[in-house]
Amino acid sequence: MTTKPHRSRRWISIAKHALMVAVVVVALYPILWMIESSLRPDGNIFSNPSLILTTFHWQNYAKGWTALGAPFSRYLINSFIVVIAAIAGNLITCSMAAYAFARLRFKFQKPAFAFMLLTIMIPIQVVIVPQYIVWAQMGLVNSFWPLIVPKFLATDAFFIFLMVQFIRGLPKELDEAARIDGAGHGRIFLRILLPLMTPALATTTIFTFIWTWNDFFTQMIYLTNPALYTVPIALRSFTDAQSYSSYGAMFAMSVVAIIPVIVVFAFGQKYLVQGIATTGLK
Repeated sequence: MTTKPHRSRRWISIAKHALMVAVVVVALYPILWMIESSLRPDGNIFSNPSLILTTFHWQNYAKGWTALGAPFSRYLINSFIVVIAAIAGNLITCSMAAYAFARLRFKFQKPAFAFMLLTIMIPIQVVIVPQYIVWAQMGLVNSFWPLIVPKFLATDAFFIFLMVQFIRGLPKELDEAARIDGAGHGRIFLRILLPLMTPALATTTIFTFIWTWNDFFTQMIYLTNPALYTVPIALRSFTDAQSYSSYGAMFAMSVVAIIPVIVVFAFGQKYLVQGIATTGLK
């Protein structure tokens, strides 16, 4: 016979699961609505908030692919160019900076590390104007260089901090054993520590991909040539405050745009969780 405490715990468990399901539904509703809207004619998108479709307007995908005067694949390629270069820059320079902070001893090391952490709290809007002036004087505005070069200068302090925490968790005996065998800092970093940093490197890769792929502000500032538009700017081009806006085509290309993010997160979720859990960012 079931006692009252057992029944009470069962109802509490049911209530918790029902609440979690409700939260998931609310969180997923915008995405599901976007997918559903990509299959509706423009005139029916905002007239009915329901997720039930009676017809499938697949023409939105064909229309959206060529609606901007060039195949949408051009903007996907542009985004991939920027993203791949940003990932390479962060992996190379942030890992080297992290090794320096975690294993080397040099003058003003602690103040430099503190200043590096302080840059995390500086909003991008504060530094975008002087950065733009510098790139404009160099004649590199309206190109991918302002989006790529800073990544090769270890400007993402968050990833440096993440890797520093990971390296500090590795035994220093590995370095000492390699140093006894005659290895220098370069060999210790490349042959000993870097292979062990796979979770932190994977976390950096995933975050860099998602943040760069979804970045709208800085890409809008530096890119004005339609041929150089990335995916976020291209999606913005579907709406026009002074003329007709093709929402169906925009939602269709938005669905296409989120597929790479979902794929990267799905395949890298294990490394993402492992990387965060092993760097003290719990």
